[in-house]
Amino acid sequence: EIVANNSAIAFKTALWFWMTERKPKPSCHDVMVGRYRPTAADREANRTAGFGLVTNIINGGLECGIPDDSRVNDRIGYYKRYAQLFDVDVGPNLDCANQKPF
Repeated sequence: EIVANNSAIAFKTALWFWMTERKPKPSCHDVMVGRYRPTAADREANRTAGFGLVTNIINGGLECGIPDDSRVNDRIGYYKRYAQLFDVDVGPNLDCANQKPF
């Protein structure tokens, strides 16, 4: 309840989630800055670096391994829009349709 009612705590919690590795999941930050090194199990599960892997880390059990999931497609659209606004490349592997969830 404190996270829901305290904006500073909510922001700190989100930042912690983004930055912290939780085995077997890498941190979202490490994936997006190129520090992610897939294990043999990751390679077998087709967990390749990119925005799709971030989706897998955050919500993979609900959204990954499902071709053409509208929730994932919406998220990719938002990501592309903000990348365009900041004039940055979105990189490869935007979805997690072919990844096994963690």
